[in-house]
Amino acid sequence: MWNFDNTYTRLPEKFFSYIEPFPVKSPELVILNSSLAKDLGLDEEYLKSDEGVEILAGNRIPEGALPIAQAYAGHQYGRFTMLGDGRAVLIGEQISPSGQRFDIQLKGSGKTPYSRGGDGRATLGPMLREYIISEAMYALGIATTRSLAVVKSGETVIRDRPLPGAVLTRVASSHIRFGTFEYVANFCDPLEVKILADYTIKRHYPNLELCDNKYLNLLKEVVKRYAKLISKWQLVSFIHGVMNTDNMTISGETIDFGPCAFMNQYDPSTVFSSIDRYGRYTYGNQPKIAEWNLARFAETLLPLISDNKKEAAQLAQEAVSKFSELFNSEWLNGMRSKLGIFNEEDLDEPLFNELLNIMGKYNADFTNTFRDLTLCRKEDNDMYTSQEFKLWYGKWQERLSRQKEDRQSSLEIMRKNNPSVIPRNHRVEAALEAAVEEGDLSVMKNLNDVLSDPYGYTELQEEYTDLPPLSDIPYRTFCGT
Repeated sequence: MWNFDNTYTRLPEKFFSYIEPFPVKSPELVILNSSLAKDLGLDEEYLKSDEGVEILAGNRIPEGALPIAQAYAGHQYGRFTMLGDGRAVLIGEQISPSGQRFDIQLKGSGKTPYSRGGDGRATLGPMLREYIISEAMYALGIATTRSLAVVKSGETVIRDRPLPGAVLTRVASSHIRFGTFEYVANFCDPLEVKILADYTIKRHYPNLELCDNKYLNLLKEVVKRYAKLISKWQLVSFIHGVMNTDNMTISGETIDFGPCAFMNQYDPSTVFSSIDRYGRYTYGNQPKIAEWNLARFAETLLPLISDNKKEAAQLAQEAVSKFSELFNSEWLNGMRSKLGIFNEEDLDEPLFNELLNIMGKYNADFTNTFRDLTLCRKEDNDMYTSQEFKLWYGKWQERLSRQKEDRQSSLEIMRKNNPSVIPRNHRVEAALEAAVEEGDLSVMKNLNDVLSDPYGYTELQEEYTDLPPLSDIPYRTFCGT
């Protein structure tokens, strides 16, 4: 059952605070991720029992757990500030049957030393939202934290109005963030940055332990992971919404699904978050912001990279500057797969950008455009009937003819890289409204079932490809805190 090994608590105590979750009034299981529970080595029936639900709610501490709230800092919208787990408790590190280590964290579990005046609680809607989106990201093949369960607390939480409270059980390979390094570098002993870096390497990048200058190589590996991660976000139209450094994990997993959403009409300036008033975290800005955040992480490692400050800064700058090249390579390869292309040609990038520009001009839906191309289907609309698109389509077909793979092979790789369905914003909102306002979980269950196989192209998915009514535009998301 539970198989905890709490290595983070063996780090300096400045890195965290021991704290137990605050019990909730009347816990009730809303949803349990059965397949994830199995992968973690947890018994599904036990988790559904009264005792299991008490653990998922934070009312009971399982054997071997050692609950803590982690300290971290971060650049939020470009400004540095002290942060920490303000409404979350890490109850332990579960060792799965396969030997993998996973953080088990309760989100919405009450006040901590880092709550900054907040109540430490979470509401049902945002916790269900995180469950839906994180599991959809996992199904899309994108590195992400995951959701094990959501439990209603039986309590009312006051936000802009009274709302039902809830606790989410989040699973991550770890919760070490860029902001964790920023916290230690700014508020702890300089030697403790080395302790954190050594721990991170051992936990996430053990292949680096015997490398020359393992700290520089740590930076290089994190740069690589984020080049891959952000390219995957862009390739499925995912917009994170709050790419602060405290929401960037060292493991390269997507974390924090508050203001996130998926773009419908292709527009690089798309922003959903209600608090992103200046468009810092638009779809088009995500690669640039990732590189900026990586630079902040790099700054914390400078004393470890070299004793010579000038040399350290130069080496770190060179490592971070590789992000753009790596990201572009990942994105180009991803676009080739989305368009059924196997080999590389110099004019591929202009071909891809030409399609995106046409999509932007005609307000074409990002996901459905690539879905139509995969299905060899062109709707009778302004874009598909335009001369621009017809010319582009001819260039694309000519490009496909210049490779040894046949058209069937192209269609197969397109199906594997162009999701038929994504968590459409209006579908997510409908599921949340039914669950929160009416206590009807069937809408969410149906949505989760469809999203669990995004590349399936099943008949059941057809209705989930519909676009939102115009009344839903512009769409806004909120952090849910």
